Amino acid sequence: MPVIIDGETLSINDTVSVARDLEKVDLSSDARKKVITCREFVESLVAAEKVVYGVTTGFGAFDSIFISKEQSDKLQENLILSHSAGVGDPLPEDIVRASMLLRANSLSKGYSGVRLEIIETLIYMLNEGVHPVIPEKGSLGASGDLANLAHMVLVMLGKGEAFFKGERMKGKDAMERAGIPLIKLSSKEGLALINGTQVITAIAALLVHDSQILVKTSEITASMSLEALKGTARAYDEKISMVRPHKGQITCAENLRRLTAQSEIMESHRYDKKVQDAYSLRCVPQIIGATRDALSFVKERVEIEINSATDNPLLFPDEDEVISCGNFHGQIIAISLDFLGIALSEIASVCERRIERLVNPFLSGLPAFLTEKEGLDSGFMVAQYTAAALVSENKVFSHPASVDSIPTSANKEDHVSMGMTAALKARKIFENASYVVAIELLCSAQGLDFRKPLKAGAGAEAAYRLVRSRIPHLKDDRILHIDINKARDMVIRGEVLLAVESAVGELGGF
Repeated sequence: MPVIIDGETLSINDTVSVARDLEKVDLSSDARKKVITCREFVESLVAAEKVVYGVTTGFGAFDSIFISKEQSDKLQENLILSHSAGVGDPLPEDIVRASMLLRANSLSKGYSGVRLEIIETLIYMLNEGVHPVIPEKGSLGASGDLANLAHMVLVMLGKGEAFFKGERMKGKDAMERAGIPLIKLSSKEGLALINGTQVITAIAALLVHDSQILVKTSEITASMSLEALKGTARAYDEKISMVRPHKGQITCAENLRRLTAQSEIMESHRYDKKVQDAYSLRCVPQIIGATRDALSFVKERVEIEINSATDNPLLFPDEDEVISCGNFHGQIIAISLDFLGIALSEIASVCERRIERLVNPFLSGLPAFLTEKEGLDSGFMVAQYTAAALVSENKVFSHPASVDSIPTSANKEDHVSMGMTAALKARKIFENASYVVAIELLCSAQGLDFRKPLKAGAGAEAAYRLVRSRIPHLKDDRILHIDINKARDMVIRGEVLLAVESAVGELGGF
């Protein structure tokens, strides 16, 4: 079944299925009617030569210059050509596909005034696999992702570049090979296509999906480290969370109890004299729980934005009204992405502290650096260095971009969101955090090896078995880069989470 877009009901999961699983897309019949009605309204405004921003006027600081209906089409094409000023590496295919989907979905709400064939062309490109080359840099997050989306539109016009069946080529060639007719822009359409937050929102949507997996997986690796370090789950008691009832903390503590339930290792030291664990073990529900709550906030904002009309002006045919507005301003997504980046940084930070405890014999009660051949072998010594380097790098990336602004367009656009900077930083933070979680996965599994024949709780043990089915115990030094990449693949693909949930049931979500 294709994903049906109507401007109202698209979800993050739908976005992921189209972006990564190449799910087909179609437009609802109700959306078609709304789009046609709004387009008729635009054409009536042009025919009457009404003064409407971006329809019969120039753009930005040129908004006081009237454009005749004879020049209207040229105005829209010039907009795309002049705004195709992006630089840097091309955005990955999944982000490009998600951006195209979200732009089509926003236009399908029926407030933007484009012709039906504009949306159909975007859908056709998605379904046939024509992916415009969109440079990652150039957007200020207001007025929307202008530069990035302009590169998307170039291909629709038979210009620019695109990837088709794994080959980079001219946009015109890609469209011809896919059998997709080129479009010629008409009144309002160029502006409607690029005046929106869809690229930063696409990045945010995919990050939310991936972060949900990473956060749950970090709870799993935390439970494995707790077991390997002979910690106690006492601090995860339900009564503790009930007297400080933050939802994220409650859910995390419940997950940890399930992951460590019926642990032979914990039972073996139940009556030890140690009163309490270090914060990186004892405060996992409070730390990861805070990230959970941040992620829930971001998820709600992104789901609203996915189904929003974000161009300017917006048209309301039923009320015979055109309103110049600021829905293109990406501040809500910029702040959300900064918030997400900070929250993910903390996941990596506390993971690294547990990694340090695992490799430090004075803290762990385990062999130094988790190797039996101390001195001859270095074991996981430098794996902890790598985690520390990534955590330190994240501290730089976590500085918020959304507090910055540089005026543009002759100071007409005097406050911008810097949403793309926030988005690119958040992606880098996620990448770093996923490596740190993977390193903890490796170190905690090695630690559990030294606790045999005792077994960890059902959830931690399931993750341990998955690791050992693919990555053997580190008996002699070998190239850890290979092991780390294998572990990271298991983390970001959700394989660790799947193995654990198959053993203990679905963990609490968001």
